[in-house]
Amino acid sequence: MRLCLALFLVLVSVSGVTAQSPQSILAPSGKLRVGVYPGSPTSMIEVPGGGERRGIAVEVGAELARRLGVEPELVILRRPAEVLEALKEGKADLALTNATPERAKIVDFGPPVVALELGFLVRAQARETTLAALDHPDVTIGVSKGSTSEKALPPRLPQAKFATAVSLDEAAGMLLRGDIAAFATNKAVLFEMADRHPGTVVLDASWGTEHLALAIPKGREAAHAYLEAFSRDATVAELIRGAASRAGLRGQAP
Repeated sequence: MRLCLALFLVLVSVSGVTAQSPQSILAPSGKLRVGVYPGSPTSMIEVPGGGERRGIAVEVGAELARRLGVEPELVILRRPAEVLEALKEGKADLALTNATPERAKIVDFGPPVVALELGFLVRAQARETTLAALDHPDVTIGVSKGSTSEKALPPRLPQAKFATAVSLDEAAGMLLRGDIAAFATNKAVLFEMADRHPGTVVLDASWGTEHLALAIPKGREAAHAYLEAFSRDATVAELIRGAASRAGLRGQAP
């Protein structure tokens, strides 16, 4: 904590900018509003029966709030695109999400802290079990609306058709009804979906890797050094490993 704050103050002093506290920049409302969406161990998992919420974003957000001396507040949304929109509009202060050049146009990222494989969820008896089989004009693949997969996957599978879902529950329904042959996103989410929906499986095939990082709204550049130091802190790295284990994270990239 002292190292993060010291580095922040040194850089502010060198730049000649009037110092603002990290708290006032990162949590201007007096609370650290953490944008999350259910169904992903990297974001938020709701433990059945107890009301407990786990996930890397939940725990890292709580730790950053503790260091800033404020209370954390979860802003629960349906999917990553809505979390990004909340950051863009200043309705959330922090999120953990896939750090892409496209997303960096609307939010600012710290260094990557988690890497996940991208894959497919299919029905257990599906014939389409390889990338080659999925790349066919008769195959429709589901993706989350506004997701990285929606833009990145069609060039990889140019012959397939694509359909969007506004939530993971909607995507599962589309798959189980046969409206889509597969649903594509990171494997951390896919394994959680397979657990909740018997008769579905995650394919071994992977079509890429996501690199997740802490994201904050644009306009808070004065806190970049603090966010980077926090992300690289050894105790935070240990917290992330523990949070991943507690949330049952699977599908991490080698």
